[in-house]
Amino acid sequence: MHKPARLNPKSWTSTLKLPKSTFPPRVSPADQTKYLKRCTDDLYAWQRRERPAEKPFVLHDGPPYANGELHIGHALNKILKDIINRVQLGRGKRVRYVPGWDCHGLPIELKALQGLRDAGSQDESVSPAVIRKLARQLARQTVKAQMKGFKGFGVMADWENHWKTMDKEFEMRQLGIFREMVDHGLIYRKFKPVYWSPSTGTALAEAELEYKDDHVSTAALVKFPLVRLPSHLSASSRLTSEGVNAVIWTTTPWTLPANAAIAVHPDLEYVIARSKTHGNLLIAQSRVEYLKGMLKEDLTIVESSIQGSDLADQATYRHIIKDTNSAPQPIISADFVTADSGSGLVHCAPGHGMDDYEACLARGIPVFAPVNDAGEFTDKAMPHDPSQLSGKSVLGEGNSLVLEYVQSRGCLLAQHKYEHKYPYDWRSKQPIIIRATEQWFADVADIRGSALKALEGVRFVPEAGKHRLNNFVKNRSEWCISRQRAWGVPIPAIYRRATGEAVLTKESVSHIMQTIEERGIDAWWTDDADDLAWIHPSLQGESAGYRRGTDTMDVWFDSGTSWAEIDVPLEGRSHPADVYLEGSDQHRGWFQSGLLTYISHQIASGQRSPCQAPFQNLITHGFTLDEHGRKMSKSIGNTIAPQTIMDGTLLPPLKPRKGKGKKPAENAEPSYDALGPDALRLWAASSDYTRDVVIGKQVLQTVHTSLHKFRVTFKLLLGALGDFRSECVVPYAELQIVDRIALKHLSDLILTTQKACDNFEFYKAVATINRWANLEFSAFYMEAIKDRLYTLGEDSTSRRAAQTTLYYIYHYLQEALGPITPLLVEETWEHTPAAIRSHSEHPLRRLAARPAREWDEPLLDTQYQEIVAVHSTIKNLQEQARGKKQLGSSLQSFVHLVLPDTHRTVFSPYLSQLPDLFVVSSVTLAEPGDAVPPEIAHAEWQYEDECTLPDGQRGRVHVYAPQASKCPRCWRYAIPESAPMDSICDRCETVVEELEAVAGADASPAV
Repeated sequence: MHKPARLNPKSWTSTLKLPKSTFPPRVSPADQTKYLKRCTDDLYAWQRRERPAEKPFVLHDGPPYANGELHIGHALNKILKDIINRVQLGRGKRVRYVPGWDCHGLPIELKALQGLRDAGSQDESVSPAVIRKLARQLARQTVKAQMKGFKGFGVMADWENHWKTMDKEFEMRQLGIFREMVDHGLIYRKFKPVYWSPSTGTALAEAELEYKDDHVSTAALVKFPLVRLPSHLSASSRLTSEGVNAVIWTTTPWTLPANAAIAVHPDLEYVIARSKTHGNLLIAQSRVEYLKGMLKEDLTIVESSIQGSDLADQATYRHIIKDTNSAPQPIISADFVTADSGSGLVHCAPGHGMDDYEACLARGIPVFAPVNDAGEFTDKAMPHDPSQLSGKSVLGEGNSLVLEYVQSRGCLLAQHKYEHKYPYDWRSKQPIIIRATEQWFADVADIRGSALKALEGVRFVPEAGKHRLNNFVKNRSEWCISRQRAWGVPIPAIYRRATGEAVLTKESVSHIMQTIEERGIDAWWTDDADDLAWIHPSLQGESAGYRRGTDTMDVWFDSGTSWAEIDVPLEGRSHPADVYLEGSDQHRGWFQSGLLTYISHQIASGQRSPCQAPFQNLITHGFTLDEHGRKMSKSIGNTIAPQTIMDGTLLPPLKPRKGKGKKPAENAEPSYDALGPDALRLWAASSDYTRDVVIGKQVLQTVHTSLHKFRVTFKLLLGALGDFRSECVVPYAELQIVDRIALKHLSDLILTTQKACDNFEFYKAVATINRWANLEFSAFYMEAIKDRLYTLGEDSTSRRAAQTTLYYIYHYLQEALGPITPLLVEETWEHTPAAIRSHSEHPLRRLAARPAREWDEPLLDTQYQEIVAVHSTIKNLQEQARGKKQLGSSLQSFVHLVLPDTHRTVFSPYLSQLPDLFVVSSVTLAEPGDAVPPEIAHAEWQYEDECTLPDGQRGRVHVYAPQASKCPRCWRYAIPESAPMDSICDRCETVVEELEAVAGADASPAV
């Protein structure tokens, strides 16, 4: 029986349970500051107190360089680390994350000197003491600024106890590790070729090089006259009378003054080819055609089938730049000679080539490098006429002058421009040279096997990183650790004044360390040169005396020893750190230096068991690219500052804001949605960091849309749970089919995201959450339960069942998003109803829970697919009606389903729930062959179509105009057309009567 409404229809809103929440549409800057502190500093301090010490998780910070402003690559790196830490916090671990900074090195030194010049200083010779003071100040200021920026990204860490490589404690630990390596014979001094930067005046490590693919050199084909031939060739009168010249090809003609040998491959076949212009030329058989092309003339083969092994150590030649009376030089064999480039003979200058050095060293050929620190020839380059080359840059005028001289001697066959890959100094961006100097080296060959073995127990993300790091270690025999700069940790060596011989022993280093402890490290440079306090007592009696060295350690040695600052005991742990995470360029940098120094430490400490790497998991991320796939560069102007992402200045607001007061002026700046650190964090989390990461307006718009969706979802959940209490939880067995499907989806979401986070695949977790929020939650579940939530009685089982499901969703969504968007989750806790807060732990402090086993009903997936198949057909038919303006709300339709037996049984048990599930006013169900209900034929409009079910069978769906009136309270078409005006449906009548009864009881006078 339908009773007429007792109230004006406008008043029905007061009887509905519409969502109410204090959760705002956007967070204010003041609140954001509050939430930031709570979810970073406060949370880190809490977990250090409350999480068990016996369950540590150590993420060791690869120190950023204390030079310059933070860029988007910094944000990607630090946020990925923070997400990992927060995930582990949710696994019950006590997180140890102490940020560090790399503070020594050339860029800071040069920047400090530039600051001095900008201040008006004209003095070109600045003392090491002044340089160190200025560099320290610059590094300290940069660390302070960068730390503030990192905190703004929402990174929780032990900021107060951060470390710097310029801290005294750090430097003393580093010197202690160096001393261990000295004592074990792993540190030595040698005169050999190293990468040398003329632009910055120092030796460089491989990790300090950048390779430019389009470097252009002047390549040359040069001939050296042979002095002696193998016996079977020297018998030829024609060869003896006319002579033979060995042909070499070089891209570095400036190294010709240092030539000491010519190398051939023992297994290659060589020929002597006659040139009308250049005489008899010795060249590899495979390179004759190349030589013809370069000389632009035909060649006649005079002698063939000459084996390289017949030439090696038998033939000799005369140097073309040295004095004509100089001794003949040897032809040697070497495996690095190839048959497919150059001439098949290689000019060897052991002072300017790594391979040349090894080949010549094995034969006792001395190293010669007539080039100074500035990359200029010395007088020794051409002793018989020093003025020709002395003081000339080998990469400039000196190179041209060498070619001119060779041509004047009639030995230049050809020259041409050659574009190729060439190493550059990564700091000055200028080309480097290879130059033999006295440098300190760490012996890698001695520990390489142990290092490679240690990497077998490391998990690499991505897996390709293992091959990359293995190759770097495998192909390295020594590490040049000395630098010719003032700003760094000194190599604690002293030198005999009379001979220049270095003294570096465990005892001498220990004595120097003790003096540093007393006087400070700067005293190494500021103390008087004759101060004996630095000299070990056992050496002080020598009359010649000693001087302190001026070399500093490679900054990779500094940061490489940073594992020593980890204070978590190794008992029960195989590695000092659970995770190292840096950019992919660190395979040849910090990852390698950390591995080598830690292995050296273990060996020097006498560890008998197999050595371990300092890291259990080695994770690398790519570089950041703009939306066109270009590497970000200030010179291109395509960089994006992290702050612009957080404050929203890159993007327009997601929705126009309603203005108040006067209309804004035409030229007024548009307002933007400042989504804060969570926007930056969500970008980092959603990026597949295992490859290069693209960032631009389009990418960020997607990120902002997702973050807005999460915010709206939380607001909706909080609104729906406003009157929910723990005692209102409905048992799983009493939930409706759509509730159980929602919990199955939630279970899948939890398991998928937890697995993705355990595998450090956060982008997979974000993609899963996005898909769930838009499809399974918003488009499916929330649409299906709105009527139950808003129109049913407050304590009805059906409504409480929906709230129970939403409560679980709210709980687990907080956990899933906690590591990624912690400020948003912190804010949700602030607005969580007190009744829920009192029975819940803070979402950022919870232990990540597994979903209830009963939620994982495999049958529900099948039922969901059935429902989706039918529902999509219903929506398609409704859109046809909307297209003809016959339908507005989907409630303004009835549905009739004709399904095969096997599918009808899926729907029939829940027939009364189907109107909610499909968001229509009525659903009827029939089997094939049943007559179509007459009301469909008489409906004002109707549409029908086939529905393809998951197993391929077909059903039929009818959507038609309702044969009932709209209920003014719930808007469902459920009132018979014969009912009185202003009636409400039976279901709403029951709810209203209950409300009136409660109101009446509350109004009764007390007895």
